[in-house]
Amino acid sequence: MALTPRLELRQGQSLVMTPQLQQAIKLLQMSNLELQTFVESELEKNPLLERDETREAPGAGTASEERDVASALKDDASAEARLATLDTDLDNVYQGEARADAESRAQMAPSDSSWASLKPTRALSLDQEGLDIGATLTRETTLAEHLTEQLMLAIADPADRLIGQNLVGMVNEAGYLTSDPAAVAEMLGTSVAHVERVLAVLQGFDPAGVFARDLKECLKLQLKERDRLDPAMMILVDHLDLVAKRDFAGLKSLCRVDADDIRDMIAELRRLNPKPGHVFGSEPVQPVVPDVSVRPAPDGTWLIELNNDTLPRVLVNNRYMAQVSRGAVRDEDRTYLSECYANATWLVRSLDQRAKTILKVAREIVRQQDAFLVNGVQQLRPLNLKTVAEAIEMHESTVSRVTSNKYMATPRGILELKYFFTTAINSAEGGEAHSAESVRHRLRELIERETSANILSDDTLVDMLKTEGVDIARRTVAKYRESLGIPSSVQRRREKNAFGC
Repeated sequence: MALTPRLELRQGQSLVMTPQLQQAIKLLQMSNLELQTFVESELEKNPLLERDETREAPGAGTASEERDVASALKDDASAEARLATLDTDLDNVYQGEARADAESRAQMAPSDSSWASLKPTRALSLDQEGLDIGATLTRETTLAEHLTEQLMLAIADPADRLIGQNLVGMVNEAGYLTSDPAAVAEMLGTSVAHVERVLAVLQGFDPAGVFARDLKECLKLQLKERDRLDPAMMILVDHLDLVAKRDFAGLKSLCRVDADDIRDMIAELRRLNPKPGHVFGSEPVQPVVPDVSVRPAPDGTWLIELNNDTLPRVLVNNRYMAQVSRGAVRDEDRTYLSECYANATWLVRSLDQRAKTILKVAREIVRQQDAFLVNGVQQLRPLNLKTVAEAIEMHESTVSRVTSNKYMATPRGILELKYFFTTAINSAEGGEAHSAESVRHRLRELIERETSANILSDDTLVDMLKTEGVDIARRTVAKYRESLGIPSSVQRRREKNAFGC
């Protein structure tokens, strides 16, 4: 069969991922803080967008203003087409077109360039003298600055101060020295003993434990500062591997103390800070702000509401659009206005569609996990994205984006939406499956109730769970136990016998 070129006509349907549709998909997976940053950048770039201070329906305007805007855009066929097909395209994306979701996964990698931070174009001043308001702001002192201040006060000799400044520069964020004194001595052309002498002074700086070269030295420096570095404690710190294994019998033999002393010594170790440098220059912890709130209704159902306080509200300034469109004479001006109007209208509709989609997913999650909200974690049902997606007639990838970086305030606390999706563990009696989270909770309960005379092995836990209708393997029990930070039965028996529990 000969290969010859030929022309063929084929008819097909496809969803083109325009930049606006790609941005609409990005809006779904943004958290509220990221969304606020994005909206602020759009407010800066688009003169037809303004913040909705009245909390009324966006886009409100008089009939004459709407007619003026419509007439201003009438001649722009591309803008009119974009506005006419925008809602349909958004619905197609949010309803989960499989082809669009597959393409978006490859194209929709988050880009920092699309999230412009809010920066003033001009420096603000308190008066006409040009006093910059930024000069009056303060920030948290970093670890290096804190150590340098102490160095200037503690060491006066220029040579020793030079060595100290180099050592300060070699301290990481946790407060540990990342370089060997021998390397510092070779670099500065001095003896190792000289560097060690300066290092001994620096190790007495605040916070206690800085300039340590390993964990043991860090703990010893803190114990020395508390005047608790006695010979028994020295031996205990030198054998941290036995502490991790909970080999209390071996520790009692090495330290030559009784069980009560070992218990007090380990409790004191736990009060120490293994990373003393983190108390300086760290970023403040951002509190979790729920996107959705769930509370019981008087009739026994659940009230599910969006947290409107964290949602940005914007509207299209139709009055300004109608005003400036009358004076637009050049084609470039009319094109710019039409693009701004299309982008502003798209953003308003996208934010509204995003809120509706989040609320729809949250309602289905609450419906599926009603028993958990009423009775607690032991009633958490196994749930996956496909179940929710089929119930609300959306694609799994859309549900996955909605549940990313979103939190729900429930009577059981503030939980991430991903928390409600757990794997299923088969029932031993062929009944309804159990969620992995509820099985972990039951494992913790069983182990907390054990005594020194009855330590539960993994095999025993498997048998006990099977009697409760949970068909689970021994390796799964071991994996769940380790994920909960619970040691093995041998280590638990050793600890309870040592402490007489």
